[in-house]
Amino acid sequence: MTEPRLAGLAPRAALRAVQSCLAAAGVPDAGFDARELYRLAAGRDPRLDTEPLGPDTAARLAALAARRAAREPLQYIAGQWDFLDFTLAVGPGVLCPRADSECVCEAALDKLHAAARPDPVVLDLCAGSGCLGLGVKRFWPGARVTCVENSPAALGYLRRNAVRALPGLTVEVRAADVLACAADWAAGSVDLIVSNPPYLTAAEMAALQPETAREPACALDGGADGLRFYRCLTGPWQRALRPGGWLVLEIGCAQRQAVLDLGRQNGWVNAACRRDYGGNDRVILLQKPE
Repeated sequence: MTEPRLAGLAPRAALRAVQSCLAAAGVPDAGFDARELYRLAAGRDPRLDTEPLGPDTAARLAALAARRAAREPLQYIAGQWDFLDFTLAVGPGVLCPRADSECVCEAALDKLHAAARPDPVVLDLCAGSGCLGLGVKRFWPGARVTCVENSPAALGYLRRNAVRALPGLTVEVRAADVLACAADWAAGSVDLIVSNPPYLTAAEMAALQPETAREPACALDGGADGLRFYRCLTGPWQRALRPGGWLVLEIGCAQRQAVLDLGRQNGWVNAACRRDYGGNDRVILLQKPE
């Protein structure tokens, strides 16, 4: 798609041109994305800007608009994205943080508050950018959080975020395959496990939207039925949790019953489901028997 011509346009006119370009390319939420691209290119809020776009700013904005019109994720273009009240480094090779996952983090924190342990041991499995583990650390600073990730590309962002996302607070990073490393943790040594594992089915992988298709397949592909990781998380990983510990899982919107069934089959108790901000079933909470 041809880059929009923006030099000399007033900020609002430039914004409309970028929005039209994105909408024509089928970009969802084109207005929001146009405003974010303007901020990246100009370093200013378009609502407060008054001067016509100079050639350098116009060229930067046009180039960014062309990338987004080609359906590169906005998070990758920005190189960072907000999660809860902190900012994560992101880019090609790592799953983009999403608002839905904030509900998972909040559910995990609720369980830590209920247990009232000052220094709980927490694992973030399939950690990606580290958003869940860092979210727990942000609001429960005494937690001893380890983020486990297997992808070399994602590990680069995870290590950076583990050091920089929360000034004064850090989490441990471990490179390991969640499907194969449950026995590395001593039985009963963990208070809470939180995870947003790959959960898309084969059919869903074949029908990905263009933006999502640019994200790493290893962070999305949950096997033919989308349950490959849930079988492992509700099975072998139960051993690592202390009696009464919790497993908090993000799920696909259609997986509620299947994951609950896995929980029951593996002896978990007090199964519960929470909804995301859009009202969709998104979080499964399972407790190891006392």
